[in-house]
Amino acid sequence: MVKKGGTTEVSIENLIKNKVIIRVSDNGEGIEKANIPRLFERFFRVDKSGSRKEGGSGLGLSIVKHILEAHNEKIYVESVYGVSSEFSFTLEKVKNSTKTRGNKIKS
Repeated sequence: MVKKGGTTEVSIENLIKNKVIIRVSDNGEGIEKANIPRLFERFFRVDKSGSRKEGGSGLGLSIVKHILEAHNEKIYVESVYGVSSEFSFTLEKVKNSTKTRGNKIKS
């Protein structure tokens, strides 16, 4: 979660010939080391109060992880509690194909 006045940055970099890495980083609250292994579990929330005033249902990161794994990709997290967090994931680049480019669907 980004603190008031904080920032979130998204970057995309070439990783290898056919892959990119997408990084989402912030200068928010950071995540305690003990919570990192559970971040991608369904319904896991760092905020144990049960209040939905801040945060969501605990499904978002789990869904992202499952989608990436279905595409044989990975997601990573690095965080320093009280300082910042960075989530990154890999994606395969789209292959250029003249077959699919510019095709229109007729109804």
